[in-house]
Amino acid sequence: MKVSVITAVYNRHETIGDALRSVFSQQNVDLETIVVDGDSTDGTSGVISQFGNQVSCSIREPDTGIYNALNKGLRAATGDVVGFLHADDWMADENVLADVASVMADRKVDGVYADLDYVDANDRDRVHRRWVSGAYDVRKFRRGWMPPHPTVYFRRGLYERFGLFNEDLRTAADYELLVRMMVRHGAKMAYLPRVTVKMRVGGASNASLANRLNANRDDRQAWLINGLKPPVGLRFTKPLRKLPQFLRR
Repeated sequence: MKVSVITAVYNRHETIGDALRSVFSQQNVDLETIVVDGDSTDGTSGVISQFGNQVSCSIREPDTGIYNALNKGLRAATGDVVGFLHADDWMADENVLADVASVMADRKVDGVYADLDYVDANDRDRVHRRWVSGAYDVRKFRRGWMPPHPTVYFRRGLYERFGLFNEDLRTAADYELLVRMMVRHGAKMAYLPRVTVKMRVGGASNASLANRLNANRDDRQAWLINGLKPPVGLRFTKPLRKLPQFLRR
């Protein structure tokens, strides 16, 4: 089983090396690594080039945003299973992808998700929040639940059947993709009960109050464009489900 990992990056020369090293440290996995650089100007491309042919596919050209870049990576991917690692993040240990592949060896499983740690931007060992996803029940989506997208791996065939990221949704394209795959099309998911990704604090959707309000609007739109009735109180239930994350460290 080949696992494709896609990393989109723009002007992250200080962190992209850590992200890629964590991918190339993975053990016992048939790995394809795709890096999509939106024509960085800060030396990012030089860091990427240091990894040479370890990078299976390198795309360097302007894009219209992160989801446009991730879609380029999806079109280039040839793996049986596909996931993402953002340029500010890293894999929790060297066995992450082997564990993912082990779960996906069950042909009845369409996708897998796991847990995620939010860590301090300046202290990799300091955990601010732990996102424990819990066992899968698609009905939890209507109570504001979602798995952390950086931990999700789908079979590539699902993207071929149901489409890529909706680039019109500026901050909720990952949420819409999960709603489309899991709620609308009933993807069969498995939970891997372990932390697979370490994420530096400060995601795009939470960077400001304005971004958070835009994300709330786009969350509702994610249901509507799939022909689904948005859950009642989604703008409240989705943020409230994050509160326990601050108690798990």
